[in-house]
Amino acid sequence: MPEPAGSRRGVTVVTSLIFVILLLLAIRGAGTFLKPVALALFIIAVTWPIKNALQRFMPALAALALTVISTIVVFVIFATLVIWGFSRVATSFIEAAWQLQIAYQDAVAWFDGKGIAVASSLSDVFNVGLVVRTIRQITGQASTTLSFWLVVLAYVVLGLTEVDKLRSKLDVINQPGFAATAVRIAHETARKFGRYMLVRTEMSAITGFLFWGAATVTGLDFPIEWGVIAFALNYIPFIGSVIATVFPSLYGVIQFENWETALVLFAALNLIQFIIGNYVEPMVSGSTLSISPFVVVFSIFFWTFMWGLFGTFLGVPITIALLTVCENIPSLHWVAAILGGKSRPKKARALLAAPRQD
Repeated sequence: MPEPAGSRRGVTVVTSLIFVILLLLAIRGAGTFLKPVALALFIIAVTWPIKNALQRFMPALAALALTVISTIVVFVIFATLVIWGFSRVATSFIEAAWQLQIAYQDAVAWFDGKGIAVASSLSDVFNVGLVVRTIRQITGQASTTLSFWLVVLAYVVLGLTEVDKLRSKLDVINQPGFAATAVRIAHETARKFGRYMLVRTEMSAITGFLFWGAATVTGLDFPIEWGVIAFALNYIPFIGSVIATVFPSLYGVIQFENWETALVLFAALNLIQFIIGNYVEPMVSGSTLSISPFVVVFSIFFWTFMWGLFGTFLGVPITIALLTVCENIPSLHWVAAILGGKSRPKKARALLAAPRQD
């Protein structure tokens, strides 16, 4: 007696779910190996068009060398600015952290006087021993971080040398349709990654400038440093903007003698993040990077859970790549239509509206 179609479909769904769960567990468990690979692929996708443009005016080897050197220089400059900004602020923040604890205790006393019970101490948060241990851990991980970036750099160099041979290698498979689709996906992904980084850089620069302006107007110390920190953290979607807003506000509580100025600073920084994140950036990025806001937030938290800070940074690019694959595979158009931020393509609407045949 033949097995009912519904039963077969149920077994297929359960098997697919088990496979996806096992795959995600494997990705998380292999994070030490996969994180530098994923970051290298992202850098390759961003720098690949630059290398191709340079090859029009110089030999391929010279274009590769110039692309790699330029990438390293940009990273070193960025890292230097970030280290400078964080070190300047962190030193002063640690030295004055006790003032924040006093301010907190005064606020607790005020609330207690109003009959409102609040937690009574921040000693576990602002603990000098904890700060010292954290600094030692960061110092101890410096060699590991250097090794990580050396591995990423090696992947980038090898990947850029091989990427031009991608089409010829795909042609060996003797499936022209597959080769054309793969090359098209690679080109579109690289274009979207470049657009994504350009938009994030523009928005980060605007955010850093406005943070500097808000800090200057309110009289907050280290306005340039806060601007640099906001510029750097804005590359980390959602979580970075929260951190960039909270820490200057906490420092304002330490520096200013009244809560009103710190509250004004906090409101101004949140207003900057809200306007840029919800109006300016979507308008600048346009439909090229159109992704559902829910999918963006979910991808950020999901990949943060999977890979930590690197997952936070790579969550949106990974989602962009996956949606690009879905857009170029007819059977997966419906996924891009549902998860994308723009309206569904006609073909996808037709697939979704078509009656199901068992």
